[in-house]
Amino acid sequence: MSTLWAFPGQGAQQPGMLHALPDAPVVQACIEQASAALSEDVRLLDSAEALQNTRAVQLCLLIAGVAAARLLSDRGHRPDYVAGLSIGAYAAAVVAGALDFADSVRLVALRGELMQRAYPNGYGMTAILGLDQGSVERLLAEAEGPVYLGNINAETQLVIAGSDPAMAVVAERARALGAACARRLAMSVPSHCELLAAPARELAAAFAKVELRSPQVRYLSGSSARLIRDPETLRDDLAYNMSRVVEWQATLVTAYERGVRLHVELPPGSVLTGLARRVFEPGQAIAFTGARLDTLDAMLRQEVSRDR
Repeated sequence: MSTLWAFPGQGAQQPGMLHALPDAPVVQACIEQASAALSEDVRLLDSAEALQNTRAVQLCLLIAGVAAARLLSDRGHRPDYVAGLSIGAYAAAVVAGALDFADSVRLVALRGELMQRAYPNGYGMTAILGLDQGSVERLLAEAEGPVYLGNINAETQLVIAGSDPAMAVVAERARALGAACARRLAMSVPSHCELLAAPARELAAAFAKVELRSPQVRYLSGSSARLIRDPETLRDDLAYNMSRVVEWQATLVTAYERGVRLHVELPPGSVLTGLARRVFEPGQAIAFTGARLDTLDAMLRQEVSRDR
């Protein structure tokens, strides 16, 4: 049996998320490395005020995920698979040994700036729970104004992206159809749709100057739900994932079909853990956030001993 380390995307951010990480030397070294790469103190990015900015959110998610993964690695653990939802893919690529951490920090800073600049206000994302994909797509086809399918997180948990007025209309119609929830997310940009095609092309140009290596840990794309081994395919996956639909449910199913039975969600939050529990039964899903390190140690060692 195998282990998947999963890295969350935007919307999972929490004020103080970097300061809440364990006070371990490997964690502090990771934060210092990120600060050096940007020539600024990244500890200032996780305040409630700072997290209103897309650049700060994405950087904090990257740093928190990599720092926690390095802490687990320092304690003797190694994943069999990694995957990341949206910005989480960058942390996954770093942990897989395919992308240098300093390069990832600079690319993510640019990514956040490009996305924020393209849509400074009036756009975002809305989660719709309780309707299937076909029903949501019919609502989108009838909508006036820019609004698209962004995430397929579960069979009846989807996220749409677009302008606030268009999303509000779709949300209202979704509730009328019986949706359990239609809630605007803490996202200030319309990710994972064609509205971000132009920023993705700009990011791809920056990616062309960065070295990528073949992943040393199996990397599952959250956009295609496929295993990526080739560095150039990975470059495309990372640069353009902001403009591609997230296929997270399919990614979890692929992991399960490949023998993954332990899903560990890296910081912050536990949203991915809830999604994984629907797929990984009778396996296990646990979030780093809120768990004791000795509990994580025991679960990860148990999976290794089972493999033997």
